[in-house]
Amino acid sequence: MAPTRRPGLDPRTKIVLVVLCSAVVMGSGGLRFVPAVLVLGTTLAVWERSWVRAVGLPAVAVALWVLGWVLPLWWPNLLTATTAIACAYLIRFAAAIGLGMHLIATTSPTLLAAGLRAWRVPRAVSVTLAVMLRVFPVVASESAAVLDAMRLRGLVGARGLARHPVLGIERFTVPMIAASLRATEDLSAATILRGLGSHRRPTAMVPPRFGVPDLILAVAVAILAAAAVWMPQVLA
Repeated sequence: MAPTRRPGLDPRTKIVLVVLCSAVVMGSGGLRFVPAVLVLGTTLAVWERSWVRAVGLPAVAVALWVLGWVLPLWWPNLLTATTAIACAYLIRFAAAIGLGMHLIATTSPTLLAAGLRAWRVPRAVSVTLAVMLRVFPVVASESAAVLDAMRLRGLVGARGLARHPVLGIERFTVPMIAASLRATEDLSAATILRGLGSHRRPTAMVPPRFGVPDLILAVAVAILAAAAVWMPQVLA
């Protein structure tokens, strides 16, 4: 039987990439590196064939650039100046979130746990992060199911929410809490079956290893960083 091939980047590479790029763009002088991080996030989305993210990330960045840099030149006033200040920070968050979305979309909890174990991260931290990655999709699907049920009963609408905001929040929150408790029990049983509470070190079926994609990404990051330093600053 042929061994299972590990596609994509090593999870440790993606974690380092997200932390490093987030720290750079959110730091002093981080606007210089925002275009490079946006290009990197869009390229990763295209590589993974996530077309929604590949189109949405540049669209959000262009919209923030128009509101924060172009509009104040055409219509200078207090409102556009305040908007420019807000967009100068929002575009940094957009660049960092683009890479974070790639990490979440392409890294399963099993791969994340294997990567953290290879780093000798304490079990309490690795298990918590792996469970968090499983909880987010469950919460999203449960909230969508609750909203669909409310919509079928005619309980969702701007008019009803405006008239009875507390009642509308209650109709959504109470079923959501019950669904989350059921999902939590299922996840707890799944973690016990997977042996996450065991003191033995589990063996990964596909152990994380650095490969050619990680080397290509490192070279691309170095080229983009050099271009951001030596080329004229776009977001000034």
